[in-house]
Amino acid sequence: MRWLALLVLWAFAAPAWAQAPASAADCTTRILAVHAGPAGADGVKPAAADWQAVSLPDEWNRRHPDFAGGSIWYRIDWRQDCPGAAREPVALLLQSVVLAGEVFVNGRHLWSDTHLTEPLSRSWNMPRQWMLPENWLHDGVNTIEVRVSGVAGQSVGLGPVFIGDPGHIGRLHDSLRWHHRTLFEINLIVSGIVGILFFCVWIMRRDQTFYGWYAFSSLFWMAFAANILIISPWPFTSSLMLACVNIIALLLSVACFCMFTWRFGEQQVRPRTERTLWSVTGVLIAALALAPLSFVNAAQWAGFRAAAIIFLANCLQFLVHAWRTRRREHAILAACLMVLPVAGLHDALVLTHLIDAQPIFPWSNIASTFALSAIMGLRHARNLGRIERFNEELAESVAKARRELTVTLEREHALALSHTRLQYQLQIAHDLHDGLGGALVHMMRSVERSTEPLAPPQVLSMLKFIRDDLRQTIDTNYSASVTIPATPQEWIAPLRHRFTAMFDELGIASEWLLPEAWRTPPAALQYLALSRLVEEALTNVIKHSGARNVQLRLDLPEADKLVLRVEDDGAGFDVAAVRQAGISIGVRSMTARIVRVGGSLDVVSEPGRTLLTARLTLAGA
Repeated sequence: MRWLALLVLWAFAAPAWAQAPASAADCTTRILAVHAGPAGADGVKPAAADWQAVSLPDEWNRRHPDFAGGSIWYRIDWRQDCPGAAREPVALLLQSVVLAGEVFVNGRHLWSDTHLTEPLSRSWNMPRQWMLPENWLHDGVNTIEVRVSGVAGQSVGLGPVFIGDPGHIGRLHDSLRWHHRTLFEINLIVSGIVGILFFCVWIMRRDQTFYGWYAFSSLFWMAFAANILIISPWPFTSSLMLACVNIIALLLSVACFCMFTWRFGEQQVRPRTERTLWSVTGVLIAALALAPLSFVNAAQWAGFRAAAIIFLANCLQFLVHAWRTRRREHAILAACLMVLPVAGLHDALVLTHLIDAQPIFPWSNIASTFALSAIMGLRHARNLGRIERFNEELAESVAKARRELTVTLEREHALALSHTRLQYQLQIAHDLHDGLGGALVHMMRSVERSTEPLAPPQVLSMLKFIRDDLRQTIDTNYSASVTIPATPQEWIAPLRHRFTAMFDELGIASEWLLPEAWRTPPAALQYLALSRLVEEALTNVIKHSGARNVQLRLDLPEADKLVLRVEDDGAGFDVAAVRQAGISIGVRSMTARIVRVGGSLDVVSEPGRTLLTARLTLAGA
């Protein structure tokens, strides 16, 4: 921080500072001597013996390390020599007062900062000029006195003083203000705009973390660089607190900038390295926040030096990384990173008067910010180009996949139609077998046993019977139109009427045991499946069993359970052999029907007894 402050304070210092320029009327204004001395109690001027000659700019605490805070008085003796009797107007310019102060001209108060006690005002980077009232001046030697207030551990002193022609002083003031404030204002504006822009980009593209790290680095840099421009201590209660916060902002800016370079350069940085960076930063921040007053200055120096070392080390390592990758954007970023240390070294040499030049750090910082922004913009544009190419390739792939999918769907649709036709045909076959088949068997038996030609009404009755079975077969595939009988008795009545007539002709006794009401009515598909199962089971009794007794029993053991049993005392058959051979359409048809509606079918058969048990979980009407 001290280096940056001195850079601004002495940036335009020259050996001729003690000599003011001549006026246009050939009047010569000369500074004769500059003295300084510590203020006494309540800020009174030092005694005559305490004044000591100094040269401007002066940093009092560098020559007096034991400075414990308070005020320092500076006395500038000067005179204006003119060829004639009349004096020319005189202007005064103070380049900087570190930290706050007030000015007297020949004992008269000219100006003072708002806060001369803690928290002190900050005039250390604020060039100020005044027109000296003519009635305050007199012939011969005049005196300008400046009382400077500072705190222990911070720089305190007075920058260059210029006295002379108002026009020349005004131009010099404008030049100083441009270099000392306007350039830094431009720096802050550029950093702020770039930081906010990249922050917004990061919010939209959270995977591009380097945008976020660069945005945070820029914003923390703004907080650090604002120290150059602020003149009010608000909201801080002391100058030391402000200085600590300033160094904390610098540490955070450097740490975020390191993260930015690592992410931007796609470096495989070990997690331990990142943890070390943030651990060191956290320790330094804690030291600045918690250090006692006597150690604050040392903590600030440690924080500033650590930030400078970390930043320089990161620049050097990225230079090596750019050399290895040979990528253009890495090379440009490495060149930008090396500009800032070189500019800092140049300005340090200017500061120590080893070279005679103007500081270049403000210009280099603006140029580097723009260059970094251009690099980020180029990368963003390249990524957008990749996205556009990817979108084009994706569109082509989607179109190709769509064409292939269309062909596949058409093929699958044709297969599905074929499968549906076959399934529908199989369903009709089962229905004809289960329903119409039994009726035809009965009719064939009746015709075979009849000794006389059948009467027309009897033939018509048989044809109506076949028509009703065909209609029921068609209705099976439109279950929504089926009306569920109100009771089990109503459900079984048509089947009972049909098969009782057949059983009576064949001499088969039948027993029908059903409850009076449903506990839960079956669904339409379940109702049709049960009807077809009964038809097939009773038809098998007529066709194959040779039974003399048949019993149909319907039980409702639970509210949503149904058990249907059909038992006869016929010849029986080998259930396992029939299932394995797959020769019985009836058994397969009944099993398939009951399974489709969420039930199961058990078949037990032996000579003299065959029992079919169907179990259903009722889904409701």
